[in-house]
Amino acid sequence: MSTITPRENYLRMLKGEIPEHVPSFFIPYGDFLEDELLTPMTVPNGTFVTSFGVEYTGSKDMNMGAMPTPGKIILPDITEWEKYIKKPDVSGRDWEAYYKVQGSKWDRENHVLTITAGDYFLTAVSFMGFENAMLAMYEEPDALKDMLAYVSEFYIEVMKQEIYYCKPDILIIMDDDSAYRAPFFSVDMYREFFKPLHKKHCDIALESGMMIERHDCGKCEQFIDDWLDLGIRGWNPAQISNDLKTIKKKYAGRLAINGGWDSQGVVSSSLVDPKMLRDTLAEYVDLLAPGGGFVYAAVNMGDPADPATAERTGIIKDFYFDYVKDYYKNH
Repeated sequence: MSTITPRENYLRMLKGEIPEHVPSFFIPYGDFLEDELLTPMTVPNGTFVTSFGVEYTGSKDMNMGAMPTPGKIILPDITEWEKYIKKPDVSGRDWEAYYKVQGSKWDRENHVLTITAGDYFLTAVSFMGFENAMLAMYEEPDALKDMLAYVSEFYIEVMKQEIYYCKPDILIIMDDDSAYRAPFFSVDMYREFFKPLHKKHCDIALESGMMIERHDCGKCEQFIDDWLDLGIRGWNPAQISNDLKTIKKKYAGRLAINGGWDSQGVVSSSLVDPKMLRDTLAEYVDLLAPGGGFVYAAVNMGDPADPATAERTGIIKDFYFDYVKDYYKNH
C-alpha cells in the first residue's frame, strides 16, 4: 500500500532520493501543459501550423510525433530573418482563461505538472531545414544568434505566463541535438549557440522552485556536464547508444534516467519471444534501478491492434508490477 502520491514519489526520485516505488507510466505520475503557442509534441490529425507559421505533420509510423512538413521552408535566407520571422502578437490573449481550460484536465494532487521549452536548434531547423540550420551555424553565426535571441523573447514570455497561472512542478528542456550514434555539433558549439538560451529558461524555473529535466534523443552524453551546470536533474529517453552503465555510476544521485530502454532493437519488435523479453527486462532494471534515479520506461513498438503486440505490452506491464515496482523494498 502506497503511503505517498505518485507526484511525491516522482519528485523524490528526481531529487536523488530513493522513491517508495520505481516510477512508471503504468502508475500515471504526470500531466503536460501543451500550449498551442509552442512547438507541438504530436499532431494526431493532419497538420498543425505554429504561431510562427511552421507547418507540422503527424505520421502513424512515428506514433503521430510532430515533424516539420517536408519541403515547407519559411526562412530562405538567415541573413534576412527579420523579414520572415515575426513574433506572434499575444497582446489580446486571455492567458488565465486558456490555462483554466487546460487545468481542468490535470490532477494536481497526484501528478506533477510539466511544461516544455528551449527547442532552439529544432526551431532553427523548422524555419529553414536541417541543412540550412547547420550551415548557418558555420557561415552566419551572428545572424543565427540574433534570430534565436529574438525568438527566445517570445518563448520566455510564454514560459513566464505558464508559471504565473499554472505553477508547474517541472520544466523539460526539449531540443534534440544528436543522431542515434553521434551529435550534430560539438560541445563548444552547443555552449556558443544554445546553452545560453537554455540557461535563461532553467534560471527562471529554478527561481520558481521547479525541477528541470532534459529531453534529448541520440548519442548526447557529451552534453551531460553542461546539463548539470544548468540545474538539470533528469534525462529522457536516454537511448542505449550512450554508455548508460558508466553514466549511471558517474552521475548517481545527480541525474535520473527516465528511459534507457532499447526501443529500436529486437526486444521492442515482433521478433522477440516472451522469455527473451523478460530476460532483457530484468537486465535493464538491474542495471539502472539500483540506487534510485530511474524511471521504468520499457516500450513495445508495433501496431496496438495486433494481438501479438498487445501480448508483448502485457508482459512489459506484468513485469513492472511483479518485479520492478517494489524494487527498493525487495533489494
